[in-house]
Amino acid sequence: MSDMNKKTVDPGKDNRKIKSVSRMKEIMTHYYIDAKTARESGKKVAWITSGGPVEPLIAMDVIPVYPENHGAMVGASKMGVDLCQKAEEMGYSSDLCSYARADIACAATQGGPIGGLPEPDFLVCCNNICGTVLKWYEVAARYYKVPLFILDTPFIHREMRKEAQQYVMSQIEEYIAFLEAQCGRKMDYDRMTDVGRLAVEGLRLWQAVLDTAAHKPSPITAFDLFFHLGLIVTLRGTQVTVDYYQGLLDEMNERIANNIAMVPGEKYRLLWDNLPVWYKTRWLSDKFASHKACLVADTYTSAWSGVLPLIDEDRFLETMSLSYSQVYINISHDMMIDKLSEMIRKYDADGLVMHSNRSCKPYSLGQYDLQKMVMEQLGIPTLIIEADMVDERHFAESQIETRIDAFMETLKS
Repeated sequence: MSDMNKKTVDPGKDNRKIKSVSRMKEIMTHYYIDAKTARESGKKVAWITSGGPVEPLIAMDVIPVYPENHGAMVGASKMGVDLCQKAEEMGYSSDLCSYARADIACAATQGGPIGGLPEPDFLVCCNNICGTVLKWYEVAARYYKVPLFILDTPFIHREMRKEAQQYVMSQIEEYIAFLEAQCGRKMDYDRMTDVGRLAVEGLRLWQAVLDTAAHKPSPITAFDLFFHLGLIVTLRGTQVTVDYYQGLLDEMNERIANNIAMVPGEKYRLLWDNLPVWYKTRWLSDKFASHKACLVADTYTSAWSGVLPLIDEDRFLETMSLSYSQVYINISHDMMIDKLSEMIRKYDADGLVMHSNRSCKPYSLGQYDLQKMVMEQLGIPTLIIEADMVDERHFAESQIETRIDAFMETLKS
């Protein structure tokens, strides 16, 4: 008998809530308090891009702060339109990434859900996620009058050549020298080794959490994973992150043992591509669930642990050049379709939902080609939703609802 045919337990909406959520909120609250009071405690704060190498910062006791994570908080708090409009009034184009617009406005007004981010002592920018971050961080460096380090990663078409790996590795050496200059002390390489091992352990646990969604019915959805992703981005390389994901994994395994479905009566299993629509995650979750559809996985939350095969924890610094260059949106469509194929098989997906994200152009570029490749090569239906991750002005609810209903009808027929 297949897992799908087993009797699914529906303990009621309240009991389906993930208990680890409260622990995540507690950790993130303490994290932002520490960041806001860094000057008083004698610590330094570095702003860093979400795809940037955070482990050396952790090893140097620098508090990493992520403007993109903050942008997601702005979107989830439904404050995006107001802040984006403020940035546009400052002269920034409405075509600019809504994360950038929201954070630029927050810096100027001390607005947003936490009253603006703590001021940085220096900035670390890696262009493996997009080109916008280069100019965005240059703006921030001028505004706060602080140093900026840029790590350049070449685009990977099929494989990373030795010359490219050496090029990135030389920059990682420069990055460590930059941190030593900013912190006024040498890198403790024994500490760096420990941080690297914790980072790998955290990534493995995160991937194990993602893998629980392969169970039928799934104990978790992609919409839940968008929330629980926070620590693997923000505090990767710390014991608190390892402990948190071990607890979350234990909770998911307990739900599997009790055959508890996050979507009661799960009939359809879908994948999500691109960033979340932060201000509509609950609405989208409920909409798909009304069709007994569970979004079991996504390309966004799997991007961090997806580089695990490239990392040697015994040579963490040496293999950083590989792992940080080959994140999901720094690779070709040929490589993307390989990863999508693997995910579709692993999670036994019935369809793919693609968020054509007005703000994240590198992530959205070529999605219609990918859609065609998925349908022709993998034989599963796809749906494209046009929206924006933070700016609600670009979400047409009635139109998207109609598209979802029509897409689900194709799966049911």
